[in-house]
Amino acid sequence: MSVQGRVKRITTPQIRAMKGATPVVCLTAYTSLTAVLLDEHVDLLLVGDSLGMVLYGMESTVGVTLEMMIAHGQAVMRGSKRACVIVDLPFASYQESKEQAFRNAARVMKEVGCAGVKLEGGVEMAETIRFLAERGIPVFGHIGLLPQSVNTAGGFRSLGREEKEFADIVEDAHAVAGAGAFATVIEGTVEPLARRITAEIPIPTIGIGASPACDGQILVLEDLVGLFSDFKPKFVKRYAELGQSIEASAKAYAAEVRARTFPTLDHCFGSKPAAKPEGGPPDTA
Repeated sequence: MSVQGRVKRITTPQIRAMKGATPVVCLTAYTSLTAVLLDEHVDLLLVGDSLGMVLYGMESTVGVTLEMMIAHGQAVMRGSKRACVIVDLPFASYQESKEQAFRNAARVMKEVGCAGVKLEGGVEMAETIRFLAERGIPVFGHIGLLPQSVNTAGGFRSLGREEKEFADIVEDAHAVAGAGAFATVIEGTVEPLARRITAEIPIPTIGIGASPACDGQILVLEDLVGLFSDFKPKFVKRYAELGQSIEASAKAYAAEVRARTFPTLDHCFGSKPAAKPEGGPPDTA
């Protein structure tokens, strides 16, 4: 493809400029194949550390490594041409210090070629976000429910029902925006909280279990299409049931192999289909 005909990727400044104008469509992607299928239809592909649970069967995202994120990020970059690709920084790869965060974020961007990184946390991570942004690393924030902190939070639950918790998350939102994040995920909050944050901060809010008022939405692809069925959060809408289709296909395949009806000669090399019996009906194909 010529330089003139090459598809240009959506940039993080373009995502930021969508605030209040056009809803930002986001989905997770972990493989080259899914990136190919999604690329034309979304604005942003997130290589989320949710891959630990969805692809690797982990109980949480805590066990995901930087090497895993880089490998899957590279796969998504190979499969996508247009979408803005952001890669999660996994647990323990950025919390120790802003310098640690920069080293690991820089490694991800150099080895993956993505547009930026995502990290979890509000007020406590503002200094780190600013440190990265000032050194050329676009940061996608994440406030509200923080999956990497599930052990200290006592599990997954909706947040913002209590007055102090509500106020703390509002403060987190302003801290992340003020530190230079180009956008932020709001996860698992009561609806009025996400609505208020969206109205107050100058960067796009990307909701997941938050509010239709958010500037964009994100879901885990495997939840969206019914491939991940360990549990179904309230905020997930199933647009397909591919898991059931895959299981049914495997069942039919197994039955045909055991009955020796698959493969037939039509599926084999160097052999001809069985000849038609003499006197049979003419071939009109």
